Amino acid sequence: MNILLMGPPGAGKGTQAANLVRELKLKHISTGDMFREAVKEGTELGKKAKACMDAGQLVPDEITVGIVRERLSKDDCRRGFILDGFPRTLPQADALSEILRDLGLKLNRVLNISVPDEDLIERAVGRRICKKCAAAYHVKFNPPKQEGVCDACGGELYARSDDSYETMRSRLMVYEEATRPLIEYYQKAGLYAEVDGRQSIEKVTEDLVKALNA
Repeated sequence: MNILLMGPPGAGKGTQAANLVRELKLKHISTGDMFREAVKEGTELGKKAKACMDAGQLVPDEITVGIVRERLSKDDCRRGFILDGFPRTLPQADALSEILRDLGLKLNRVLNISVPDEDLIERAVGRRICKKCAAAYHVKFNPPKQEGVCDACGGELYARSDDSYETMRSRLMVYEEATRPLIEYYQKAGLYAEVDGRQSIEKVTEDLVKALNA
């Protein structure tokens, strides 16, 4: 089974991808992992991507699409995969369709973890990270025993700069603009399913698995 997993920043996509990998025995393929592998392996496209990243530039679509093609052509994807972080635009969605067609593969389901912006902002703004061991807390949902102090190592907790209200609101606006057309694209293809990401981690995983068989 080949799955595309979607969800806004802070929706718990990484957690759910890991759960689905364990549940379904599929390969998790994220955009970040693909880039790191291509750079590490020193492929021609990996070298071009590294040059862009080192220069602080966005990696052009043709390089990104090429790296996705390289990754999906590997043998471990033949047993099924969960694709995370690609496509982000309609041209990339068309490119993915072409790649899968060329490789004799197809998408079976597109799963979107849906969470209202207000909830996502609350999750982000209340997040705290330990400076020593990087343990994660939340002032409301998972507070430390002592305010500002890590339970595990006693380190100081801090809020990341990108967890501010303004940054999160901006990220969500960009995501919404880019993703709305993708949702319509996959709805028309009859592949799209949406799951409420406000539930417990276990319930979200359960609903995602159910959506695969719906």
